[in-house]
Amino acid sequence: MVLVGAITGAHGVKGEVKVKSFTALPASIAAYGPLFDESGQRRFDLSLSGRTGEAGKDVLVGRIQGVADRNAAEALKGQRLYVARQQLPQSKDPDEFYLADLVGLAVRNEAGVELGRVSEVVNYGAGDVLMVDGGAQGAFDLPFAKAFVPQIDLAAGSLTVVLPSDFFETPERPTEDAAVAELDDEVSEQ
Repeated sequence: MVLVGAITGAHGVKGEVKVKSFTALPASIAAYGPLFDESGQRRFDLSLSGRTGEAGKDVLVGRIQGVADRNAAEALKGQRLYVARQQLPQSKDPDEFYLADLVGLAVRNEAGVELGRVSEVVNYGAGDVLMVDGGAQGAFDLPFAKAFVPQIDLAAGSLTVVLPSDFFETPERPTEDAAVAELDDEVSEQ
């Protein structure tokens, strides 16, 4: 299941909802067919009203089949909306793919040594981050940027990463005596 949007609240009193779309073209969220909860068990048939954009940037106004009043619409606030991966169109551009397709790929360095597998792709606001698990060095996070991930081969089930030579080194922490001496030096300079 691929996350494509979320219901952010009710719009008006007749059961319309505000939907935050995560798709490249916000209105495309309604074109994928039925939407589901994360488990794929609960179905949401979304139709957009003619008032797209009225609720804000990338927030659309629409109706969920069976939702007839504001209380029912408010009860859906926070509901994440998903589609099955196979419902999404395939890209003809080899450099374009869905982030969900990265989960499970083997992570290899330039020498071909496997460092683990992508367990999740997250975004905390500053860009996408690959979470890698299962390698001998332990779990680590990696910015999903061309400088760190220059090659992705979905057919081979792997991606190549370029890491700084000291990427897995743990920096030394100063001892308490060194920290106190450094503070003494700062105080004496004032």
